[in-house]
Amino acid sequence: MSLDLFDIKGKVALVTGSTHGLGMAMAKGLGLAGAILVINGNSSQAKIDDAIKAYENLGIKAVGYKFNVANEAEVKAAVAKIETEVGPIDILINNAGIIKRTPLLDMEVEDFKEVIDIDLVSPFIVSKHVVKNMVTRQAGKVINICSMMSELGRNSVGAYAAAKGGLKMLTQNMATEWAKHNIQVNGIGPGYFATSQTEPIRVDGHPFNEFIINRTPAAKWGDPNDLAGASIFLSSKASDFVNGHIVYVDGGILATIGKPSNEA
Repeated sequence: MSLDLFDIKGKVALVTGSTHGLGMAMAKGLGLAGAILVINGNSSQAKIDDAIKAYENLGIKAVGYKFNVANEAEVKAAVAKIETEVGPIDILINNAGIIKRTPLLDMEVEDFKEVIDIDLVSPFIVSKHVVKNMVTRQAGKVINICSMMSELGRNSVGAYAAAKGGLKMLTQNMATEWAKHNIQVNGIGPGYFATSQTEPIRVDGHPFNEFIINRTPAAKWGDPNDLAGASIFLSSKASDFVNGHIVYVDGGILATIGKPSNEA
C-alpha cells in the first residue's frame, strides 16, 4: 500500500477556531503534512497574527482570516476571499466552538442559543458556502469536530451536549447528501486532552484528574498531537470511501463502562 494515500501536500485546509487549543493541534498536524493552512479566529487580529507566527516557526505556511463563523454574511465573504487569494478549499475542519458550564435549570435561554449557534449552526453555515464550490469541483473533505458529548451526557453541559449530539447527526446528513459529489464528511470526537485549559484540574490529587485517569482505559490524558493522525486520515485519499462516521480519539473511554475506583 502506497503512503501516497495519506498525501495532502499542497491541499488548502481551512480550520476554524485554530488560533489555540485542539484546533491549533489539528491544524499543525495538517500543516506539517504539507497542507496550506488557512486559520480562522474571531477574537482579534492580533491573536490570529500570533498564531500565524507559531505556525511559521514550525515551517508551516499559514494565512489567517478573521470572521464570525455564526454570521452567514461574514462567512460567505470570507470563503470567497480565501478561494480568490489562497486557492480552492480542499479540506474544511469545523472546529470553532464554545462551552458554557451551567446547570440547565439555571441557564438563560440566550446562553443556550449562543452555544447552539456557534457549535451546531456555524458548521452548517461554513460548510454550506465551502461545499458549494467543492460540488463544482466534485471533490472535498469536511471534518466536523464533535465530542464525547455527542454520545454521553454530563452535568452542567446540556447546551454543549445538545449541540454536539446534533452535530453528529448533521455530519451523517451532510454525508448522505454530498457523497454523490465525491465529498466525504466525517467527524472527530476528542476525549480529554492535556491543554492549558485543563492544566488546573490535572494536578495530582485533583478529583477530576483522578476521575479521568480511572475512567480512561489508556489511563492518561490525551496529548493534543494525538489528533493529527485522525485529521490527516480524514483529509486524505485514504478516507475516500469513509463517510458519515465519527472517529473518537478518546483513549477508549466510549468503549467501556469504566472500572471500580479500587481496581488496579
